[in-house]
Amino acid sequence: QVQLVESGGGLAQPGGSLRLSCTASGFAFSSYRMTWARQAPGKGLEWVSAIYSDVSDTYYADSVKGRFTISRDNAKNTVYLQMNSLKPEDTALYYCAAITAGGWGQGTQVTVSS
Repeated sequence: QVQLVESGGGLAQPGGSLRLSCTASGFAFSSYRMTWARQAPGKGLEWVSAIYSDVSDTYYADSVKGRFTISRDNAKNTVYLQMNSLKPEDTALYYCAAITAGGWGQGTQVTVSS
């Protein structure tokens, strides 16, 4: 079955950086679009970024454009989200998903606070 395991969350200061990872199994990873989404406390799910099997094909929400970078390593079945210039409003539970494969991870918490 589809399994997605996120890691790399934690506490960062405003202006700092974190790198999230999501390792996949149970489906043909390299053929699927991978997505990062987040849910802040008391708010709905927000789409953050996506990357297609063609690693040059990437998309970002306006709220993270220029600060976050999505990438993937198909040999490692892993997708990454490099988050720079973090802001307190980036605080959320971050999920990776292979939506068309029917899989979501359990989420990793990112907290941005001084």
